[in-house]
This record gives sequence, C-alpha cells and structure tokens, in this order.
Amino acid sequence: MNYVANAGDFLLNTFFGALVALFVLRLLAEANRADFNNPICQFLYRFTNPVLRPLRKALPSVRRISLAAVVVALLLECLKWLLRAVLAGVMPSPVGIVVLGIADLVDFLLLTWIVVVFVWSLMSMLSTDRYHPVARFVTALAEPLVRPLRGRLTVGGLDFSPTVVLLGSFLARMLVAQPLLDLGARLLGGV
Repeated sequence: MNYVANAGDFLLNTFFGALVALFVLRLLAEANRADFNNPICQFLYRFTNPVLRPLRKALPSVRRISLAAVVVALLLECLKWLLRAVLAGVMPSPVGIVVLGIADLVDFLLLTWIVVVFVWSLMSMLSTDRYHPVARFVTALAEPLVRPLRGRLTVGGLDFSPTVVLLGSFLARMLVAQPLLDLGARLLGGV
C-alpha cells in the first residue's frame, strides 16, 4: 500500500470509528437505561436522533435493544469496508463486506465494554466524584456487566469480578471477532 492509501485508510477508520462510537454508545445507554438527564446521554441523543427517529418506525426496539442503532452502526461498518476495498483496488464481494461489517461491529462493541469496565475499575479505586456525568455514564454501562459476578469473586476484600469481565471480553474478541474478521477478509479478497 502506498502512503496516500495508508493516509486514506487512517482517515476512513477514524471518521467511521467516531460515527460508530456515537451509535454504539447510544445503543448501550438505552439498553442499560442510563440517566437521560446526563449531559453525555443528551449529547448522544441529540446527534443520533435525526438518523434513528425515522428508522424506529420500521425497526422497533427489542428488549431495550435499539435495532435501528444496530442497523445504522452495521451499515457504517459495511460502508467503511466497501470504501477500504475500493481504496485498495479490490473488487468487493457483498458477502465479504457484510461479514467484515458484522465482525468489526462485534469487535467494536467488545472493545467498548473493555474500555468502560477498565475506566469504571480505575474510578472505583481512585477518589472520583460519583455524581460527575462521566462517572455516572460509565457506571451505568459497566454495572450490568459486573453485577452478576459481584460478591462471588471476592478474595481478601478485593473484588475480581471486573477482571473476569475483562478477560471474558478479551477472549470473545480473540475467539469470536477475529475469526469473523479473517473469514470476511477471505470472502472479500484479502484486503
């Protein structure tokens, strides 16, 4: 790949990563019933509503999971892979694009959970203001993941439930997302 293509690939990943982050965080905020009055949630709702509001009529939420947000994030990932294939000069396969889009979305979701649980763990060790908007938002996203294990993995006063959640997320990235990415790359033609 030449320098211009590398720069284009970097810009594509950055731009689409930021857009996907908005919709994934909106999805997680709705699924975990994050406080709507939180400025972070209001920011997410303000910037994603113009796209999601019309789609919600055709794609309603299922058990607090916004199908509209999932579809938009998946379409963004697929568009990113289509543009990457065109930039690399590869004739894209539609099946490969979809598999890569799904794999990237799964990987992005798992990576988001890793970051959220890690930040939540750090905040719990440091003396942070629990009422700060970032602390409330991170707690709303991390608590449902850690809650089922809390108290069951306590040794000597230390709770290892965040560690188990982090290990599980890393393993899921290695055993689910990476094989999907490899399959999609083979189907696409080796981008």
